[in-house]
Amino acid sequence: MKYTCPMHPEINKEGPGDCPICGMALEPISGRSDESEYKDLRLRFWIGVMLSLLNIYFAFIHDPFLEFIVSTPIVLWAGYPLLKKGILSFWNLNLNMFSLIALGVLSAYIYSVVALLNHFPPYFFESASVITTLVLLGQVLELKARSKTSKAIELLLERAPNKAIKVVNGAEIEVPIEEIKLGDILRVKPGSKVPVDGIIIEGVSTLDESMMTGESLPVEKEVNDNVFAGTLNQTGTFLMKAEKVGAETLLNQIVHSVQKAMRTKAPIQGLADTVAAWFTPSVILIAILTFLIWSYFGEYLYGIINAVAVLIIACPCALGLATPVSIIVGMGKGAVNGILFKNSEAIENLSKVKTLILDKTGTLTKGAPVIDKIETYSINKDELLTLASALESKSEHPLAKAFPSSNLSVDKFKAYPGGGIEGTVNNQSVIIGSSRFLNSLGFSIPLEKGVFVIINKELKGKFTFVDPLKEEAKSAIDALQSQGIHIVLLSGDHKETVEKVAKELNIDEYYYEKNPNEKLEIVKKIPFSAMAGDGVNDAPALACATVGIAMGVGSDIAIESAPVTLVKGNLSTLVKAFDLSKNVMTNIKQNLFFAFIYNILGIPIAAGILYPAFGLLLNPMIAALAMSLSSVSVIGNALRLNVKPINH
Repeated sequence: MKYTCPMHPEINKEGPGDCPICGMALEPISGRSDESEYKDLRLRFWIGVMLSLLNIYFAFIHDPFLEFIVSTPIVLWAGYPLLKKGILSFWNLNLNMFSLIALGVLSAYIYSVVALLNHFPPYFFESASVITTLVLLGQVLELKARSKTSKAIELLLERAPNKAIKVVNGAEIEVPIEEIKLGDILRVKPGSKVPVDGIIIEGVSTLDESMMTGESLPVEKEVNDNVFAGTLNQTGTFLMKAEKVGAETLLNQIVHSVQKAMRTKAPIQGLADTVAAWFTPSVILIAILTFLIWSYFGEYLYGIINAVAVLIIACPCALGLATPVSIIVGMGKGAVNGILFKNSEAIENLSKVKTLILDKTGTLTKGAPVIDKIETYSINKDELLTLASALESKSEHPLAKAFPSSNLSVDKFKAYPGGGIEGTVNNQSVIIGSSRFLNSLGFSIPLEKGVFVIINKELKGKFTFVDPLKEEAKSAIDALQSQGIHIVLLSGDHKETVEKVAKELNIDEYYYEKNPNEKLEIVKKIPFSAMAGDGVNDAPALACATVGIAMGVGSDIAIESAPVTLVKGNLSTLVKAFDLSKNVMTNIKQNLFFAFIYNILGIPIAAGILYPAFGLLLNPMIAALAMSLSSVSVIGNALRLNVKPINH
């Protein structure tokens, strides 16, 4: 299994280990959580806690030999992963936070051993023990925070079924999803999820593809139509041929997109990287100067104490975590809310956007059909609606919900999945269906959109449906405009339709009857904008905008064209995306403040700057506690993103 570093995504190696640059634990690229290191460090931490408490007691009764006995397993066994990372950082010439930790702990421990052999107190065994334990606490909390992001990936992966029905020589065999190969014939029954991406070769049905496309209206599928893994089959049974399996399915591409995004760096990370590059060598130099200055004044013992305190309190782990931990938590929260960020830069850029360009079709429309027009031929409109509603009341087709409820009895009802329905209402034969279906029965129906009604073998009427504005459209647009975001409506639809939508939503700037290339040119002229569309026809404009937002994943190009994808495809999620991006950037700035303020205040105090005026020195144990608190502050602040509500 491939592993990578959350702070240095260029690191890519087989098996677990540590990053050769920063020393952080590598994590699996697959996104599946690997808690082996977390469990190992947790065990070391708790044993360290128990032994450290015992060591503090021995220090209280002034028994340095017992302190040595107890502190040795804490430093050399419990702290082994920390010391190993620190020593390797010097060997690889990549100084990092573990360089300072190893120097501080080993300095305190080795000095105490030498002092014990020469019977020359004081000793710092309890300091070395407590420092090691506190650093382990910080590492355990960090790994726990990072593992929560893997849970978001697993939630996405769990949307795919574990098994499928494979058809071999006419026999149906249930097999694990991993055994499906390209070209296999699979049967998908009502209520089951599609196991892999493929094409229907027999049967018709309706599928709920909202998880993939963001469109709540179920889609009719027939022979030669594509189906996607994880989508839900509703009414009919069909046979499909597997065309994409494993990592090639659209669902797994979404997961891969989230994983890849979590391993990218936001532009603001450059600030932390620049500081970290010179920070560790500078701290080592400050520690050396601290020792030399105190020794010059004849207080070499204080020099050792303060030098160790400087090394410990200046650990830049909080600085290193400030940006990536917020990005990881934010992306995890986005993923479970149907917001997929392609990279960290998308989060930062979205937080700065001032103009949002919206496509109309598939973006602002509701997705639940309502009857728009009723055409009648030699029949009263009310009678036509009454008969049709009675028959549709027995149907499970999504369009049936657009008809009024009916209590009329229906005899000889029969449904043709993906085609139509028939039955007897008030002793009259009624057939309702698409023109394709009715023509297959021998009727001569014009090939037009809509649902046609045959009564007693004669064409009596036609229903057409409209996809109205989504219910949340007005509130979402109002919410975005209240944040100072300028809304632009950009559509290929007719002038009258676009003007009506713009008026209803109070959008002043709008464009109509624009093809994809014309949309592209308009987007080019609007600086620092976000473009939201369906990710297919709008792909050029999505790619051109500062931030492209695909409203639902309808195809591979949706993922490739837009750095942000809204799986649920609704406008409330769009508002959430804007709010989440701002929350993440605010959180990062808060983390950087915590990281900088601890070091800016802590290093001078650890070096002894308060001693001349107040006689105060910083005990290395207090320095270790302060260092851990800085990391805990950063991680805790980042985890607040999980509980901080986002607009909806």
